Amino acid sequence: MENWKDVIVSPETPLGDAIAKIDASGLQVALVLNADGTLAGVLTDGDIRRAILRGKGLQIPVSETMNRTPTTVPASAPHDEKLTLMRRMTLHHLPLVNDTGRVVGLETLDELIGAVERLNWVVLMAGGLGTRLQPLTNECPKPLLTVGGKPILETILESFVEQGFKRIFLSVNHKAEMIRNYFGAGERWGVQLDYLHETSRLGTAGALSLLPGKPTTPIIVMNGDLLTRTNFGSLLQFHIAQGAAATMAVREYDFQVPYGVVRLNGTRIEAIEEKPVQEFFVNAGIYALSPEALDHLPIKTMFDMPTLFEHLIVAGKITAAYPLREYWLDIGQLEEFERAQREWDPQ
Repeated sequence: MENWKDVIVSPETPLGDAIAKIDASGLQVALVLNADGTLAGVLTDGDIRRAILRGKGLQIPVSETMNRTPTTVPASAPHDEKLTLMRRMTLHHLPLVNDTGRVVGLETLDELIGAVERLNWVVLMAGGLGTRLQPLTNECPKPLLTVGGKPILETILESFVEQGFKRIFLSVNHKAEMIRNYFGAGERWGVQLDYLHETSRLGTAGALSLLPGKPTTPIIVMNGDLLTRTNFGSLLQFHIAQGAAATMAVREYDFQVPYGVVRLNGTRIEAIEEKPVQEFFVNAGIYALSPEALDHLPIKTMFDMPTLFEHLIVAGKITAAYPLREYWLDIGQLEEFERAQREWDPQ
């Protein structure tokens, strides 16, 4: 790999700076090198997301969250040996070292095996009424509204195609024929595109009961009005590593109370905190579901995704949160639609 030097950082590099390098390279890993060029550790997309969940700030040094014991291989190792090692240990990045232990390169699984075609199904929810975007949606369904020169749903579809997904379902209801006429059977994008037609509104999870059968691998479900640069392969890797029945992508959301908050003990004031900021994780509308999760869905009944998660929790199943750090925008209101027109770069 020619651009591996673009992701070199030192153990003292602030986490935020390392994230910027990872995002700019697209490699999803940073190589943390000591001053002599030896490997101190690696920082992966998963390490970053775990740090976010622990509430770590972006100013901490990468040494506080990196993997200090990464697997390496001699640069002279044969191709088959590298590939076997990465498959056996479920590795996606493999630093290459010379005889003195200095890093001289980086292998990625995608490069070793070529382009990846994923067997995972994708379900895009495109049946909403778009009431909050009226009058824009009076004649046009929300997924067909144009941002960056093309419909929102086409941008979403292309992001999945670029990442190797080939079996995609569109859940449709409102102005379904307009969506069918635009996308057809997916020939233009080289995918198999099928439709889940809701004769009545089924919510963000209920439409999954219309799938033609039970998938054999985890599926991704996503709202059809989101613009994001999410790496869906990373979401699936995280989901599988957690052993989860369902994983919900979440976003950090800060809310500043506009007043001084008074802390009481009975009638006594113990402290006054001026305009504190409350931090939350909120649902981002992107999910990974294992086949077993679909067993908890009612048939053709209104059922939202948060309710499915609640049922899985009650049933003792593992549900996980996957923190998004990539660009994400929910185009639910006119303000967000106008913001998308300013921000979104179709690249």
